[in-house]
Order: sequence, then C-alpha cells, then structure tokens
Amino acid sequence: MARKPRIFLPETPQHVVQRGNNREPCFFAEEDHHYYLECLSEAAKKYDCQIHAYALMTNHVHLLVTPAEEYALSGMMQSLGRCYVRYVNHTYKRTGTLWEGRYKASLVQTENYLLVCSRYIELNPVRATMVETPGEYKWTSYNHNAWGKEDACITEHEMYRHLGNDAVQQQHAYRELFRHHMNNDALHEIRDALNHEAILGSGYFKEKVEGILNRRVQPGKPGRPRIEEEAELYEAY
Repeated sequence: MARKPRIFLPETPQHVVQRGNNREPCFFAEEDHHYYLECLSEAAKKYDCQIHAYALMTNHVHLLVTPAEEYALSGMMQSLGRCYVRYVNHTYKRTGTLWEGRYKASLVQTENYLLVCSRYIELNPVRATMVETPGEYKWTSYNHNAWGKEDACITEHEMYRHLGNDAVQQQHAYRELFRHHMNNDALHEIRDALNHEAILGSGYFKEKVEGILNRRVQPGKPGRPRIEEEAELYEAY
C-alpha cells in the first residue's frame, strides 16, 4: 500500500513523534540525550526548521517544528536519524534499526493550538509519572520556555513571543499555562490527530487546508479501529 502524502502548509508547525523500534528504549544514558540534541540542533539549522518544543522520553521523541519548505522536515528527520543511530550503534556495539518506521506528524493550527501542543509535549514526563512537575525533567524544552534556560535547539514561535513584552513576561505567562492539567478532550484531540497524521485545529482550519491542497486530508467516518490503532490512540504519548 502506498504511503499517504504528508500534509504541509508554509509557515505552519508540525507535531512530530518518532518511536523506538518495538517500543524499545532509544536513550540509555544521559550522554545519549545530549548527543541527540546536538544532532537535532545541527539538522534543524541545515534544513531550515525551527524547533519550538521537544520531549525526549525513554522510548520516543516529540518535536514541535516549523519547516521552511515542504521537504525540510523529512530532510531534518533523516539527517537526525542517521546522526543519532550511528552514535548509538557505535557506542553500544549494536546493529540494525533503532526507530520504528517513519516518524508521524500532524499539522498544527497556530492560533489556539500551538501553545496547547507545546504544553502537551512538555507535560509528557508528568503524565508518565516520571516527575511531579515539568521542570524536574531535564530532557524537554520546558526549562527554556518557562524559565529562560539557554537551549540551542529552540526558536521561540511568534505565538510565544506574543505572551509578553519581554522574555520575563513571556516566561511568566508560559508558566501560568501549566497551572492546570490538560483536559481529556484536548489530550484525545492531539493524540487522534497524530495517530492519523491528520490536522490539529478547528473545523474551519481543516476545511481551509483541504481547499488549499485540493485534496481530502482528514480521516473519514471511523468504524472500529484496528487493534494496534486502538492501543496507539490511547497510549500516553
């Protein structure tokens, strides 16, 4: 079966997830996280992609990315994959694939959804009960976005900059977004869009994208999902 084409819209963010093969770990030591972020920073610059948020979990990775051109994201992910897999295979004397097939990505409507998606990504360690607060986990973009910690990977999105007149105001307003946990409807909407590689946004935005691309990009009326889709849909990303 042919792969369905990726959804791309200029200057529009994408929520990306890449999982370890067979859901096995892809990070084994603290140095691995550092090296992955070095590879990510270099690949993002090379392919003109802006990273707004990320979370490096034990067996998967989340990124919030705005690619400059249609194939910039795939170029970045391929370059990142080659760089990091070479490192892991050499360091741990292993062979074979590290990642589970190709990455998944969903287009994210900037207005109303970009900061929600950023929260979703940075709250992953909290939902996974690895930490009690997002700032306790070292391997997300939260401490940059919320506290201004230097992070070479991150480029603040315009929506983030609109949170305040300066960095202090922006960081304070961003921290305020985390005072309450996300509701189940928002969690389901984000996971569903990512699982189907569809669009995270309003009905109007989805129709607008379909009109621009002149093709249907939303899944049809669902029947009963396949077993593996059901498991993936409700997994804590």
